[in-house]
Amino acid sequence: MIAARIHALAVSALAMLALAACAGVTPDDYADEEPEFRIEEYFDGKVMAWGMFQSRTGEVQRRFTVEIDGTVEGDQITLDERFVYDDGETDQRVWEIERIDDTTYTGEAGDIVGTAEGERQGNALNWTYTLALDVGDRTWNLQFDDWMILVDEDTLLNTAEVTKFGFRVGTVTLFFRRADAQGLAP
Repeated sequence: MIAARIHALAVSALAMLALAACAGVTPDDYADEEPEFRIEEYFDGKVMAWGMFQSRTGEVQRRFTVEIDGTVEGDQITLDERFVYDDGETDQRVWEIERIDDTTYTGEAGDIVGTAEGERQGNALNWTYTLALDVGDRTWNLQFDDWMILVDEDTLLNTAEVTKFGFRVGTVTLFFRRADAQGLAP
């Protein structure tokens, strides 16, 4: 009898945890926040970014800077990103993003598996995608769950949870600043 009660309590607790995990933050939670973030406006021109990757234990494993050249033609947004890492390595990613409607975006890039999807509300954009990352002689497909929050017209914060097989690998944090703000042009 006691074992049956413990089992019932355990099942109830697991069900509540599962429901709580599904009740995370959504873009709608930011619908009334300002300033309004529209990627086609923010990334139209030059943008600088500074970032880091932290392991799941919180240790900073890599730091980097990014120069971004953005161009917008109608509903098409192209972001040419050039990375410089703290060890001197360089990389480039070119995003081709399409604005589907007022709040929905899709995107592709050479190292992105399938199509990235984004939803915007208020000052926030939630951007999800799978990145094919070369690690030695293997390629890892890592899932990114990015949250971009516009602080003011020139400043954007981004945090991304990185997972593999549903397990957290680490976190990427980025600080973006429009290049024409305060003479930051590259």
